[in-house]
Amino acid sequence: MKNVWAAGVFWLCGLTMAADPVLIGLDAEFGHKTSTSAQAIELGIEIAIDEINQAGGVLGGRPLKLITRDNRSVTAIGLDNLRELAQMRDLVAVFGGKFSPIYVESLPLVHELGLPLLSPWGSADGITSHAYRPSYTFRLSIKDEWASGAFIRFARQQHKATRLGVLLPNTAWGRSNKAALEQAAAQEKVSLVAQRWYNWGDDSLLDQYLSLKAAGAQAIVLVANEVEGAVMVRNLAALPPDQRLPVVSHWGVTGGEFVRLTGAALGEVDFAVIQSFSFVGLNTPTARRVLAAVQRKQGVTSAQDVKSPVGVAHAYDLTHLLAMAIRKAGTTDRSRVRDALEQLGPYNGLIQRYAVPFTRERHDAMSASNLFFARYTAADQLIPVVPLSKR
Repeated sequence: MKNVWAAGVFWLCGLTMAADPVLIGLDAEFGHKTSTSAQAIELGIEIAIDEINQAGGVLGGRPLKLITRDNRSVTAIGLDNLRELAQMRDLVAVFGGKFSPIYVESLPLVHELGLPLLSPWGSADGITSHAYRPSYTFRLSIKDEWASGAFIRFARQQHKATRLGVLLPNTAWGRSNKAALEQAAAQEKVSLVAQRWYNWGDDSLLDQYLSLKAAGAQAIVLVANEVEGAVMVRNLAALPPDQRLPVVSHWGVTGGEFVRLTGAALGEVDFAVIQSFSFVGLNTPTARRVLAAVQRKQGVTSAQDVKSPVGVAHAYDLTHLLAMAIRKAGTTDRSRVRDALEQLGPYNGLIQRYAVPFTRERHDAMSASNLFFARYTAADQLIPVVPLSKR
């Protein structure tokens, strides 16, 4: 009888052990006052986790659980958060937010810790293009290298612009774009007439803009998040109409309350922003299912109203890929999960079908073919410039 009792306790303990959650970290800019990106990434992860757990979880029935930390867009805080998360038993990987400098400046630490760092937003080339081997950074997002070529082609096709001015933040993200734009301009045979820099928190970009215009720019390539992007739009709208050049923008502005910050000024400026995903016009079963979950959780009523849609979609697909890697590894050991990410088979995701999501040489799951441009309406709806079927 004693042996039966002991066996029963062991069996019950085994069930308890099997039900212990496998942890996923998210360190993002939740405390940034105008940000919507961290919340969108969190939402995409949560929707995927719900699906994975309802289907039986991972590793014999263990549920996935999300642990969030707020880096407030400050690298030092992000590094402290990564150290804390790395101490958690059964935490397999950490997702980052939209601020590329935090990823880039975290590279030494994440490789020291052997902690997979997953990027569902940050676009700086250096996030995955670096000398650390084996690499612990994986991205399901766009690269500045791809975006730069798209900026130039869009400006030329839409605005007949072959002389471009470039406005950049004085950060790792800005420097990544500078290098990528110079290379793309040489390939596309257009002229970057001048480059001007700004700092986070600058309350006017008018001097930089006027300098670019005086240098002969026919359009402006803007690399900015929502706060400085809104400053630029307000500066332009205050000028006479014939002094306003068209703006082709990086997607940082879509990670926050850009339309609220610009107000009526946005309607006075020709402003297009690069994107990699939209629920608008997408009618696949996965898109319908995920959009329904977004509408329930985010409180929106239409595909046009989804906040920071790329964050939702990228994080959703990346979470499913991580779950596949955990199953393939058969363990929560981070080095084996890292290895498994490089060996995944096909996955039919929300954004696309990933035949081979990652390889040893390629830690970017997307490509330049995912890119398109969108415009904001006065109602804060982000609408693709061309229908999805034509992209």
